[in-house]
Amino acid sequence: MKNICSFILIAIIITSCGGNKKVVSSKKNSYIINKYASILKTSKSEIKNIKLYSFIDNWSGTKYKYGGMSKSGVDCSGFCNVLYNKVYGKTIKRTTKDLAKQINKVSKNNLKEGNLVFFNISKKKNSHVGIYLKNRRFVHASTSKGVIISSLDNPYYKKAYNKGGKL
Repeated sequence: MKNICSFILIAIIITSCGGNKKVVSSKKNSYIINKYASILKTSKSEIKNIKLYSFIDNWSGTKYKYGGMSKSGVDCSGFCNVLYNKVYGKTIKRTTKDLAKQINKVSKNNLKEGNLVFFNISKKKNSHVGIYLKNRRFVHASTSKGVIISSLDNPYYKKAYNKGGKL
């Protein structure tokens, strides 16, 4: 009888711990949905790819480092490379120039979440890349601010925008 009671108690503890994991996960998802709906100026129902926005949340503010591909420092194409691998399970080209050659071009008004966006910075064609999110916003590794979300309507990026597309 003592063994049965011990077994039942252990089963209850294990079951309840698993339940708490779902509550924590649900709270984190809710936090991510609320945060990114606000940042992207869209409805909560539009934030569906929790894996993408959790990844961005985790990498937000990571400093820029030319050639970097880690949380200690990352460049724009390195960030896209790691994001595509972790979020979409895809291996993509490492350099911005190679990525620019690989995409199927999409008009600026038809960009979809996960499309790549390219910019001509300092008169260098396709020298910067980011990942389109929603509502004319994209995530990228900025040389001055690290991993951030910016707007295609920002005058700097509006002027520098070259093309966008899907892989």
